[in-house]
Amino acid sequence: MSEGLIVREQEPLNLEMPFSSLSGFITPNESFYVRCHFPIPEISAEEWRLTVEGEVGAPFELSYDELLGMESRTIAATLECAGNNRIFLEPKVKGVQWGLGAVGNASWTGVPLSALLDRSGLKSNALEVILEGADEGEVDKTPKPAGKISFCRSLPLKKAIEDVLLAYKMNGEKLSATHGFPLRAIVPGWYAMASVKWLRRIVVTDKPFNGFYQSLDYTYWDRSGPLPTLAPLAEQQTKAEIARPENGETVAANSVYRVHGAAWSGTAEITRVEVSFDLGGSWQDAKLLGEPLKNAWRLWEYEWQTPAKAGRHTIIARATDSHGIPQPVDRSGDRGTYMINHLLPLEVDVS
Repeated sequence: MSEGLIVREQEPLNLEMPFSSLSGFITPNESFYVRCHFPIPEISAEEWRLTVEGEVGAPFELSYDELLGMESRTIAATLECAGNNRIFLEPKVKGVQWGLGAVGNASWTGVPLSALLDRSGLKSNALEVILEGADEGEVDKTPKPAGKISFCRSLPLKKAIEDVLLAYKMNGEKLSATHGFPLRAIVPGWYAMASVKWLRRIVVTDKPFNGFYQSLDYTYWDRSGPLPTLAPLAEQQTKAEIARPENGETVAANSVYRVHGAAWSGTAEITRVEVSFDLGGSWQDAKLLGEPLKNAWRLWEYEWQTPAKAGRHTIIARATDSHGIPQPVDRSGDRGTYMINHLLPLEVDVS
């Protein structure tokens, strides 16, 4: 399963796709990055149950077979770890040292969360939907709760009803244990901490959820109000990443080199990717590949005529979304160790 992936941590298991291996719109299951907070739980499909409870008129539980018998849908969605690119932050910060590859795009098949919420008979005071995974352990950060906790995140009711999928297949195959078997949430357009794996409980609540991974971890400082407020991470930020050349790669002088990568956004479609070879002094339009698809990445390429003279050169890529908002040049300190989408230059040697 982990062949070819970069091991960032063994316990818990955290594996990264070498982004230079990007070769298509769909990331193969065996190449998809793996993010775990605790040990991977061992779950039997026969014994597993999903419960729906809380501010509902008719709480219920589902078996795996019952879930498979429900009407399904399939969507393409890009999942990105909220700490992707953390290794590039200066000064160095704590957390899993992800490079470029804590991201992937897959085809997900499952049951819309809205179907289960409709069946449950939502009460009029329903506000949020908590997703609880079966993975649990002790948190290694402070402040922290005493003893073990499970991984939980909540969603506003509007988002939960709109497009969240409870997936049991990934690229047409049954979910593997590392990717959340028997069931995981797919929250399109949001950072992947919201796409809870090993799902076992759905709790509808009438008040904001302030669990550890909602209010202390996976948060940032929001300045949209009169004073900075700690807020939970949500939408993926617009960004482009370069797959090839890699940082430090040597390319032939006076030749045509295919610079390529992927770009994505959680709030809009990618409408433009540009590349610069002079530290942002000028920008050239890259070619966007395929058709735009909401919540899925867009591949891009640029045929670079390399200089005839040997030397070191810097390449930068930037994406612009359909709202006309480009990637930021600089990093916002209010984002802590998350939401990393400022421009990331790479250097290559022309020889």
